[in-house]
Amino acid sequence: MARVAREVFGWATFRPGLDDAMRTLVAGRDVLAIMPTGYGKSSIYEVTGTVLGGVTIVISPLIALQEDQVRVLGEVTDAPAAVALNSSHGQSAARAAWRLIEQARAGFVFLAPEQLANPDVRERLAALPISLFVVDEAHCVSSWGHDFRPDYLTLGESIEALGRPPVLAMTATGPAPVRDEIVARLGMRDPQLVARGFDRPNLHFSVVRHESDAEKRRAVVTQVEALERPGLVYVATRADTERYAGEVVGAGIHAAGYNGAMPAAERDDVYEKFIGDDLEVVVATSAFGMGINKPNVRFVVHAAVTDSLDSYYQEVGRAGRDGLPAAVTLHYRPEDFAVTRFFEGGRPDEAEVKRIFSAIKNAPGVSRVELAIALDTHERAIGRMLGLLDEAGVISIDDGALTAAHVGAATAAKRATEQAATRQRIEHSRAAIMQEFAETRACRRQVLLGYFGENLPEPCGNCDTCDSGSAYEVAAHGSASSSTGAGAGAGAGAASVARAAGQPEGAGAAGGAGGAVGAGSTVATSAFAVDAHVKHKAWGAGVVMRVEPDRITVFFEHEGYRVLSLDDVERYHLLTLTA
Repeated sequence: MARVAREVFGWATFRPGLDDAMRTLVAGRDVLAIMPTGYGKSSIYEVTGTVLGGVTIVISPLIALQEDQVRVLGEVTDAPAAVALNSSHGQSAARAAWRLIEQARAGFVFLAPEQLANPDVRERLAALPISLFVVDEAHCVSSWGHDFRPDYLTLGESIEALGRPPVLAMTATGPAPVRDEIVARLGMRDPQLVARGFDRPNLHFSVVRHESDAEKRRAVVTQVEALERPGLVYVATRADTERYAGEVVGAGIHAAGYNGAMPAAERDDVYEKFIGDDLEVVVATSAFGMGINKPNVRFVVHAAVTDSLDSYYQEVGRAGRDGLPAAVTLHYRPEDFAVTRFFEGGRPDEAEVKRIFSAIKNAPGVSRVELAIALDTHERAIGRMLGLLDEAGVISIDDGALTAAHVGAATAAKRATEQAATRQRIEHSRAAIMQEFAETRACRRQVLLGYFGENLPEPCGNCDTCDSGSAYEVAAHGSASSSTGAGAGAGAGAASVARAAGQPEGAGAAGGAGGAVGAGSTVATSAFAVDAHVKHKAWGAGVVMRVEPDRITVFFEHEGYRVLSLDDVERYHLLTLTA
């Protein structure tokens, strides 16, 4: 591998973890690689695929990502040839690509998941010597993730249909629920987890609280005027892309808005101009996401809170990929932290659930396309609902065919509603952790890295709370929360759950409903470590995500993230280690 990396790709060394992943795959074992944007994850399959020979299948959700990787590999003289099979190519180009593949002249084949769902494509690929199956942006397979794609749900079946080669799943963000669902959905077997490099020391983190939207808007535009460019401004709505972009342009900056409702040609034009340094600032919704490969972004400013730290870290990761200093700032109002809902209105429409379930029950083996036609809707419109029914155990998806369980439509709707309620609790807790990040007095980088299971022993010295000194006060005294914020949402509902478990009211959440442990609290010695599996008397199974001197953060499968006071954990024996 070292020789291939050096002689074929010109790399003398690897970043930590990349060679570990390569060795594991060459040995025939699956790998889940969680590494930040710009870390070099693609080198894992490029080197491994070259060493193994045969064909490496790479699933990538965006045509732009596929074409970029094909171009990069095409510039490496001694690398195996790469081709893409996607809807942007005409029939003659597709035939030429297939000729290269089937004549053993292409070592890398890039596809979108919907291409692989095509039985004809899968049958032709199954006849090839496939040595590695790669799922890029693997968080798209997880409906806990921030960019869920229903087309990813059938990848596990496709892997089996293609002879079950070693699987590499890659993502830039992967807390416990996302990791678990990636492994389950893809049918990964005893995968090696390789998580590295979440810390981006060159990024300066800061958060600014505002009392009104007008104040926030002025502050965002003023900051963008002062910052070194190019940069990105993320906003919540399509209308805000136009309003903010107009104000930034009014300040004499070459800027443009970007949102998913724009015609594709306009979106492509904005993207190309930004990549080519013809635009200084893009004001965008989260639609301006995967595939942004621009190393010199000097700032990412959020004028709206994201639904989770997963989404936030994915977006700020587009800054400073060249390793030079970059600024990332979150502007918020307290009321911006609304409860995140899995479905608009808070629950799935039971009548719609029954209609979809009944249609599947009446036509066993129906495909998603056929189901969408029968229901007079688009298959993407029912994708998330099918995922919910699958998780609730009332339908199965086998080789693209949908089959209903032997239950009635009312039972199916009830179970799906219960599953959606679990999701809401988890999404609520994710929003609360995002609020903790915004309102903490502790080092922001410590809070952020702790969420991903990485420990930063000392304050980073490169965030606003370190600049103000509060991070060092917290490190010395053990109170991570602001007087009103951190942990409040994460501990919400703890009192009622504690009563149900027979505990004193307030037990189990750090400091009760408020979530804050004061500087004078007794500091307990934790017997728990990050990634430890635990069981709570009321909340069930969980995984420890973060350990601090006076509290731990645990992700519970059915309740989401909870911040627990170590004093209460020990006093009331709230947690037991299970593995």
